Amino acid sequence: MDDISKLLQEAKPLYFARKKRNNRIKTTLLMLVLVIGINFMRIEQKTNYNEYSTLALISMLEQQISIVEEQSTIKDLGLPVDDYGLLMVS
Repeated sequence: MDDISKLLQEAKPLYFARKKRNNRIKTTLLMLVLVIGINFMRIEQKTNYNEYSTLALISMLEQQISIVEEQSTIKDLGLPVDDYGLLMVS
């Protein structure tokens, strides 16, 4: 019985040290995975935003400009307009 008590007393600090080390390793790996995952999500959002803002915005502006240049709502109403499609005031 005495031998078992000695063995348990010797093993107790080693057991808790190993348990503490394993918990630190698990925590570190989890933090690393979370940081990498958040980083990838941020890169995807930034890329999508940049693509939208540069390509789609330019094409939308070009469409709006071409519509305004081709059509005039004031002219369609039958009001007098100048060369730029603006309402002529006398």
